[in-house]
Amino acid sequence: MMFTNRVILRNFSVTNKLRCNNKLKDLLESAATGLDQQPVSKENTWYTSPYPEGAVFDKRDQGKKVDRLKVDPRDTSIIMFPGQGSQYVGMAEKLMKIPESRDMFQIAKEVLGYDLLEICLKGPKHKLDQTVYAQPAIAVTSLASLERLKESRPNAIETCVATSGFSLGEITALIFAGSIPFDEGIKLIQIRAEEMQKASERYPSGMATIFYGPDSSLGEACTKAKEWCIERGIENAECQIANYLFPHCKVVAGSLEALNFLDKNKQQFKLRKIKRLPVNGAFHTKLMASAVEPFRKALSKIRLNDPFIYVHSCIDGKIYKNAEQIYKQLPKQIIKPVRWEQLLHIMYERSKNEHFPKTFECAPGNSLTSILKEVNAKAWSSAINVEK
Repeated sequence: MMFTNRVILRNFSVTNKLRCNNKLKDLLESAATGLDQQPVSKENTWYTSPYPEGAVFDKRDQGKKVDRLKVDPRDTSIIMFPGQGSQYVGMAEKLMKIPESRDMFQIAKEVLGYDLLEICLKGPKHKLDQTVYAQPAIAVTSLASLERLKESRPNAIETCVATSGFSLGEITALIFAGSIPFDEGIKLIQIRAEEMQKASERYPSGMATIFYGPDSSLGEACTKAKEWCIERGIENAECQIANYLFPHCKVVAGSLEALNFLDKNKQQFKLRKIKRLPVNGAFHTKLMASAVEPFRKALSKIRLNDPFIYVHSCIDGKIYKNAEQIYKQLPKQIIKPVRWEQLLHIMYERSKNEHFPKTFECAPGNSLTSILKEVNAKAWSSAINVEK
């Protein structure tokens, strides 16, 4: 596959801006996120923290606290990228008037070997919802939306102090942060999607968002659902929490029979509502194990760079310190739960009276800003979905 030097240099202009921006160092030093966080007293903790009264915060290894008075947090930004399930037919249509966004889809077409933009704009939906197409579609649309953000709010990119992504979106965030080249990142996502699609086809499985209350027994429900499957000889029976979204809302992944069990017995465990997700696999569970090694091998062939801004891992919410850590941890993400609620607590942690950065969701849909509203309404009040 051949790319001209001009296209390669333009393939992700946002990263180049970050590399050249002298202001970035000061912003990172003053950021209220990343390694320079370690609340050591009640006054230094975010006042809506989920941790219990009297918790020992200094055991949470977020590094040393630094002076945050250099830059007003309101003059900085956090950029987030979504995962699979946010796709819809017609996404990216509003981005096509931007030449750089069109360039990204053209490069993606050469990398993937098919017209991704055509699928994004016209579907059909059943095709776009397939893992093998949905993941590249969401990633490229997310990155292309950065060009729209650059046009409307150029300072949002120049003052970005942290980024993160939900599952697939973590790779998108690493591309944005300059760790993974755009074209190689899209190829990596294609391999990830293909292997996860294969894993999904081996065992009938899926995911469901579950809303519950303080009197619910979600953990017991998952255990009973898995036991029910094992008793009936279902191969590789599984049922577990795969995504931690916000208080009293989790995503459970597992065998289709286990999800059916939860549907039929939700009243027994006092589950409020169960909503199936438009995915065809039990992502972030052991049922995806066969996808890990092919992804690891593909990742090992890419020359990664240390991130130029803080990138929070959705495995534990902490930031990637360097490229070596990305090589080690990113493959694990395929089978580990997404601890998004915990990530948001870490990313937005600050003292009670301190202001929050602006948050931008660069993506199809508004799933991440909706979750942020449930976790931290004050931070959500300055959140914007770029696609709208």
